[in-house]
Amino acid sequence: SQVFRKVKALTGGSPSVLIRTIRLHKSRELLKDPSRTIAEVAYEVGFSSPAYFSTMFLEAFGQTPSEFRAF
Repeated sequence: SQVFRKVKALTGGSPSVLIRTIRLHKSRELLKDPSRTIAEVAYEVGFSSPAYFSTMFLEAFGQTPSEFRAF
């Protein structure tokens, strides 16, 4: 409970949101490599479902992983 309170005070969110944010930022780096599929990147950063990964990526960055990769 102490960790939860400290993370909440520092970031304004729960530890799970902080971890998800870190994973999503790592996925942006991995998506720059065209040899990896979006599903591979999703699994590599710890998401159990590529569909959920795409939903969270869209929520965090305003574009889908496919759109991000197209730029």
